[in-house]
Amino acid sequence: MTLATRVKNLAAMTFATLALAATGPAVFGTAVAAADPADLYNSAQSHFMNGQDGAGLDDLRRLLDESPDDAQALALQAIWSDYTGDMITREVALHRLDAVDPGTAAGTRNMLGAVVAAVATVPMPLPALVGDRTGIVVLGYGLLPDGSLRDELVDRLEAAWLQAIAAPWAPVVVTGGNPQNGVPEAAAMAGWLIGHGLPAERVLVEDRAGSTVQNALFSTQLLHGAGADNAVLVTSPNHIRRAVADFITAGMHVVGAMTSTDQWVNQLMPPPRPAQRGIYIDASRVMMLPPGR
Repeated sequence: MTLATRVKNLAAMTFATLALAATGPAVFGTAVAAADPADLYNSAQSHFMNGQDGAGLDDLRRLLDESPDDAQALALQAIWSDYTGDMITREVALHRLDAVDPGTAAGTRNMLGAVVAAVATVPMPLPALVGDRTGIVVLGYGLLPDGSLRDELVDRLEAAWLQAIAAPWAPVVVTGGNPQNGVPEAAAMAGWLIGHGLPAERVLVEDRAGSTVQNALFSTQLLHGAGADNAVLVTSPNHIRRAVADFITAGMHVVGAMTSTDQWVNQLMPPPRPAQRGIYIDASRVMMLPPGR
């Protein structure tokens, strides 16, 4: 091969390399399309639900490479970096979120604080000491098929009744939908409390909620409407910390966490990190971060 031919071939290879760089990376001669942000978001949420946190955070990093101002992705990155203990990534995400969407940044910080408060909450079988702007919320539990109360729900109502007697000025919200035999949880709960001596005007019925997330969102609206800016939550011992996180995230300060005595001792210690996953997932839904999009 002559020198002139070699120079000609080298020039052709250089031109091809430059053309490839201009059009982006290729696999077997085909340009690789950028990943769809919605697909990456959905994949990340699926990984978080399944306990695959590293894979979920990898999806978010790729998403944010493509869409650096995606506020929902930044919020999720901060939340799940907090869960995994990566405080540097959490703070970087929050700092970026401050610039992109200050409201979402504030909500994310509030949610992370709510999780800390929830984990530190000690369920108590005794009434809390409360002020004059405190409400009481008792969370529903599925009714029997005929619309009657399950034993666990009666335990919650007995604890709520004790708290109501200790704070006779406090409005009492009963929350729960999921009707059985035409009876929503909240209607059955209100009937029990009124039947045990509470004035009907004290009992506020929230009968739409189908989850703890909705309990928190809908009950917070009722409490604010009744002039309450903090609340005592009443539910089962193994449910109290998730409820506390959800209500604080929804904007209601929690000043007491009253439970029945059933299984109470088993819930005194803070849950280990793996057991907190449900708290993080629920609280992020209260923030209206969609599970998919």
